[in-house]
Amino acid sequence: MSSTVKSTLLERIANRSAVVGVVGLGYVGLPFAVEKAKVGFKVIGLDRNAKRVNSVNRGENYIGDVADEELRDLVASGLIVAESDFARVPEMDVIVIAVPTPLTKNQTPDLQYVSAVTKEVAQYLRPGQLISLESTTYPGTTEEVMLPILAEAGLELNKDFFLAHSPERVDPGNERYTTKNTNKVVGGVGEPSLEVAMAFYSATIEKVVPVSSAKAAELVKVFENTFRAVNIALVNELAMLCDRMDLDVWEVLDAAFTKPFGIMPFYPGPGVGGHCIPIDPHYLEWKAKEVNFSTRFIALAGEINRMMPEFVRDKAVGCLNHLGVAASRSRVLILGVAYKADLDDWRESPALNVLELMIETGASIQYHDPYVPAIELAGQQWVSSDLTDEVLDEADLVIITTGHKSVDYERVIVRSKCIFDTRNATKGLDGQGKVVRL
Repeated sequence: MSSTVKSTLLERIANRSAVVGVVGLGYVGLPFAVEKAKVGFKVIGLDRNAKRVNSVNRGENYIGDVADEELRDLVASGLIVAESDFARVPEMDVIVIAVPTPLTKNQTPDLQYVSAVTKEVAQYLRPGQLISLESTTYPGTTEEVMLPILAEAGLELNKDFFLAHSPERVDPGNERYTTKNTNKVVGGVGEPSLEVAMAFYSATIEKVVPVSSAKAAELVKVFENTFRAVNIALVNELAMLCDRMDLDVWEVLDAAFTKPFGIMPFYPGPGVGGHCIPIDPHYLEWKAKEVNFSTRFIALAGEINRMMPEFVRDKAVGCLNHLGVAASRSRVLILGVAYKADLDDWRESPALNVLELMIETGASIQYHDPYVPAIELAGQQWVSSDLTDEVLDEADLVIITTGHKSVDYERVIVRSKCIFDTRNATKGLDGQGKVVRL
């Protein structure tokens, strides 16, 4: 029976008659759903967020990496539909899970969403289904957390159903690398699961890279983001050293990166943000303790990156002192709260830490972000101020915490008294003696 179950699923994947379920219609799930629907798969999106479900069903896009017209056409053709009810799981041949994996307050993995979704799926699990986890997590999650829950359905792995991990590699705002042309790592819980998962992902993604296990695939992703966190920590530490030595860290880095081999560009900033770098290394750090291993390098990198908002605060206060303005009587404009330039995503943004720290100094704070009209911070609603001449004129200090390209930095320099640029957004412009760089 097992070979029949597998061969039937492989055939349905090959002829595009397989129904694909995508759980979590966020920055990973929706672009993935669109790519699958574009090649002919019927996709059912599942999300508890009614606003997202309604938007998808109206063909209204809310993810920057998805083309509005593509989503609209796919919904109109019936290839994409969104639901909030897991009762449609039996219709699905493949179920891709792309839900958040945050940290608890104690910096330990919070798998409540993965566990909850897996329990929902287990209620409806039937022979001939592939379940693939794409959420970033610690090595062992697929086998140690998901498999026992799915096994309660009474079906046998690799005979009745298949289980894999294929970590997402979405880079929001990246115009060169998309879901389709970004190499995809896949690890199965057993050879049959790997075979089915490879067939599924190869149907839409240009290059699929198999690894020996789901556990290896999970480690691949957390290593990728830990690599970035460590290298960002290195240049952040260099920025603090250059400040002590009265050197321009941006000049040093630009010159270093002219070397055509043996080096890779990373840049400092007010900290790290987003869904990956501030979180994923802690998953690996936590899991390592289970095997009595101390990830000292990773811990140190996290410590350095978490220091940056305070370094920015201290340097900002120094700028104000130089102007003869006490921080407690100052007016400060935070320019950009998104964690990355030209995006509307402010999750874990270091700009929020800078904003809070500046509030603690007693400064009167406003923020402007062309992509983020409002934020919730410390129980308070903040609304983006228009970048008017009056707002710039009144600010004692402008702190550039996100380097959005749509901002006219020449105008900011002309109208402002002092600018503290933590992103080198004013590079190449005449700072008129007003710009202080990180």
